[in-house]
Amino acid sequence: MARVCQISGTRVLFGNNVSHSQRKTRRPFYPNLVTKKFYLPEEERHVTLKITNRVLRTIDKKGITAVIKEAKAKGTYTGN
Repeated sequence: MARVCQISGTRVLFGNNVSHSQRKTRRPFYPNLVTKKFYLPEEERHVTLKITNRVLRTIDKKGITAVIKEAKAKGTYTGN
């Protein structure tokens, strides 16, 4: 699976390494992904998601059900 958040859709960004002599070479900036298992009480099942740490904090704040509902409405949810 690619390095993409299943909720927010955050993916790899590209930028430059810049040396002391100002030579620029391309490099990737990877999202801070964690694999986490959540329990959905409405569906009475567990879901394993690959999400960014930022989304994990949002889930702590709003709850998993609200976050998945918003992601489905935006069309970024790529889970089951």
